[in-house]
Amino acid sequence: MATKKYHSVMLIDDNEIDNLINQKMIEAADIAEHIYTHTGAKSAIEFLKNVSKLPDISKEVLPDVIFLDIDMPLMDGFQFLDEFEKLSEQTRNKCKVVMLTSSINPQDVNKSKKYSYVKEYINKPLSQGSLEKLEV
Repeated sequence: MATKKYHSVMLIDDNEIDNLINQKMIEAADIAEHIYTHTGAKSAIEFLKNVSKLPDISKEVLPDVIFLDIDMPLMDGFQFLDEFEKLSEQTRNKCKVVMLTSSINPQDVNKSKKYSYVKEYINKPLSQGSLEKLEV
């Protein structure tokens, strides 16, 4: 059996249907051992904070790729990125962020480029093609 491209990935989107569709696309592409889904950026950042406090398991549990939506209530994608910046260096180096959004606003694209750990900007939903081309 071929090894997966990523040990684990995380989907952060307040729309559960989008999370489900994107999860199914990742499963079909067979690129990850584990898929974590969060319907809010706050719960996702808490998860990452808690896991990074456990050095014995953090390497195994922290996602290699985080697919992040921009437009969410309570904490949007950019607020998540500001909090992500405060996480440990080990966590920031392990987790690569891919903006996965329906926003085609050029300001959002430009703003996402200001964050060094945002590796790509993809429009929803994920497709087999976008997953195949993903290089993070």
